[in-house]
Parts: sequence; structure tokens; C-alpha cells
Amino acid sequence: MTTFIAVLYIISFALFIYGLMGLTGPRTAVRGNWIAAIGMGIAVIATLLTPGMSNWLLIALGVAIGVVVGVPSARKVKMTAMPQMVALFNGVGGGAVALIAWVEFRTTEGYAHEPAYVAIASLFAAIVGSVSFWGSNIAFGKLQELISGRPITLGKLQQPVNALVLIAAIVFAVVIAVGGDAELLMIGLLIAAGVLGVVVVLPIGGADMPVVISLLNALTGLSAAAMGLALDNTALIVAGMIVGASGSILTNLMAKAMNRSIPAIVAGGFGGGTAVSSGGSGEVRPVRSTSASDTAIQMAYANKVVVVPGYGMAVAQAQHVVREMAKLLEAKGITVAYAIHPVAGRMPGHMNVLLAEADVPYEQLKEMDEINSEFAQTDVALVIGANDVTNPAAETDPGSPIYGMPILKVNHSRSVIVLKRSMSSGFAGIDNELFYDAKTSMLFGDAKSSVGEIVEELKAL
Repeated sequence: MTTFIAVLYIISFALFIYGLMGLTGPRTAVRGNWIAAIGMGIAVIATLLTPGMSNWLLIALGVAIGVVVGVPSARKVKMTAMPQMVALFNGVGGGAVALIAWVEFRTTEGYAHEPAYVAIASLFAAIVGSVSFWGSNIAFGKLQELISGRPITLGKLQQPVNALVLIAAIVFAVVIAVGGDAELLMIGLLIAAGVLGVVVVLPIGGADMPVVISLLNALTGLSAAAMGLALDNTALIVAGMIVGASGSILTNLMAKAMNRSIPAIVAGGFGGGTAVSSGGSGEVRPVRSTSASDTAIQMAYANKVVVVPGYGMAVAQAQHVVREMAKLLEAKGITVAYAIHPVAGRMPGHMNVLLAEADVPYEQLKEMDEINSEFAQTDVALVIGANDVTNPAAETDPGSPIYGMPILKVNHSRSVIVLKRSMSSGFAGIDNELFYDAKTSMLFGDAKSSVGEIVEELKAL
């Protein structure tokens, strides 16, 4: 039986790796998810076959609760709420690891007769898992707008408080590792780590939230790997390391895309809040409005159109009608491409997921570094709900909180049309200088309705 379980674990983490390979492109992503899910199913079966496994009633109850909560949530969630769900589900993983570490502490009487590596790995998993759980819940609250998207800080006390709760968690862990077996020690450790997760994420603004989600995901993976080491569970070690490594790489790539360091983001980023007046003087500057009819005519006579999607497109669920508009333009011989900023939306790859859902050809999705050189040859850049990632202030205003962040250089296009409900700011809480550019026209309204009107005008041309 031991050999059979080992074989099942090998098969499961081989499927994890193969499934992850499928996530490199929209065409294979669904298949990759299914392959990884099958691998997880096999890993669960292998765990249940482990000698000494008992209390089947509680196990069955846990599985039933997970299915009842997880399946409907995943099926019914709207794409606009996907970032919140990712944050919440990721937090559940970290919380589960923290609880397992607590159970391990209780069943071994404070790791009394366990090797030192088991205690160290388990305590590490408890701290990181608790940080991930509570941090992910704060991220969920910000994304769901249950908590203000603005940075919520303690001012000058922020970093000392962060350091204090981190030291407290470490002290509890050290006392346990050297022989402390009082359960209050473990409870204190979990509480201190939980407070750390809260006070670290609260000061981070909405504009940095995609990076935060990725970082917390990596932390959950690392905590799971550490717990797998403590439990001598091969599948948990491999799966945790895959999640931890891929999440760390993604976090680093996204931070570079924003020209910001991860420590700077964790120390408190920009984002959210009331819009800052342009130039800080409170003046109201004129913008040029346009209509769906004029927009359709302008694009119909273009050679190249670049669509720049943002969170506004996600909120309006406009991706399908955008794809319909692109087909009409392509039928007229117009080249259409989509400019994707790494942190557009509220989670990593948000725009890619939306456009893949609408069957947009993968070849038309252009990453920022690739598309920026093409804007100078673009006749019309159609910005749909993107804000901070198109703001020229990132390049021109040293006083701007987003100064230095790489942006999509839509202002280099011959003409820019921005689809937006109002002149409200993005996550960074500042005006977008693009809106006041002489080449920019604003088409106000719901993105789905506006693009639908453009589609009808294109059909009539």
C-alpha cells in the first residue's frame, strides 16, 4: 500500500506540472486546469488511503461542505468579481495550512518527540498561512469595496507596528520550538501572524492589489510546501512549491511592470481614494466629447485600430460586443489589436481572461512592451475603461504617485477615443492627463452600451 500511495503521489504532481504548462496560453488553459484538478483528485485519494486515516464521517462532511460552497461559487461568480474570489479562495488555502499546523502542535504535544525540522517547518507554515489568510481577506474586502480602497495606515507608527507583530510571532515560534507546549503559545502565534497580515495589507492601495494577490498566492504555496515537509507529504510539498515559485515569479514580473519594488509595495503603495485635481489647483479643464456615430466613422476609415481594455470593460461585461466590433472592422480590412497592460484590471491576467472568454484570437493580444512601439502607427486607440495604465503623467509628472510606472503609450496614436462612464479617477486616485489631450475624445456611458451603438453604426456604414 505504501508503494501504491507513493506512485499515486508521483502521478498527481506530474499532472500538476503538466497542467501548469497548459496555463501558458488561453487555448490550453481550460485543459490545463482540468489536468491539474485530476491530479489534485488523485492526491486526495492517495491521502485518504494512508494507513491510520480515520474519522471518515468528519472527512465526508468536510468534502461535502467544500463542494457545496466551492462549486456554486465558482460557477456563478461574475468575471468582474473573479479577483475577489481568487483572493478569498487563496486565503482559505492559507487558513487551512495554519489550522493543520495547530492540529499538528496539539497531536504531538508541542512537537515534543518530533525532529527539529518538523517543528520549524510547521511553525513557519502556521505564521505564513495565517498571514496569507487574513491578508487575503483584507484584499477581498478592498476589492469588494467592503473596505476603502485607499491606503489605511497608522502613519509613522505603521512600520514599527509591523515589526512589533512580526517579532511577536517569531518569539512565540521560538518558545514553542525550544520546548514550550502551552496551547496559548500557538494561539498567540496565530493571532500575531493574523494581525501582521491585516496591518501589512491595509496600507496597500487598490492600484497595487494585483501584485498583492499574486504575493499572497505565493505565500500560501510556500506555507503549504512547509506543511508538506512537516507531514512528509510529497504531493503537498511539490504542489506548494509550484504555487510558491510561480506566484513569486509572477509577483516579481508585475512589480517590474509597474517599475516598483515588492518591498515598496508591501511598505504601503499608492491607490484608491478621492481624485486629485489636475495640477493640484482644482481647475476644471475642458474635454472633447464624441458620439458612437463619429467613433464608428473614424474607425471605419482607419488602417489600424488598437483596443485598450481595462476594468471598466470588465464591469460592463463588454468583451463579447467588443469582439463583435472587431470582426466588423476586420471585415473592412482594418487591422485590430488589443493592448494588454500587465496590471490592467484587478488581478494578474484579468484582461487576457476576459478576452479569451470572448474568443479573441491569442495572436491579437499584444503585451505592453510589444504594442508600445506600434502606437505611433495606430490611427485610432480605443480605450475601454483603462485609466492609470494609460496616464501620461507616469512619464511626465515627477510629482505624480504613479511617476515611473510603465504605461501603454496610447497618447502616441494619431487619435484616441476613451469610453468611460464619467471623469472619475482610477485606483491611483488621480486625474488622467490623457483625457485632456488634444487628440483625445471622450465617449461617455456604459462601455457595453456604447460599443453596442458603435457596432450598429458600423453595420450601417
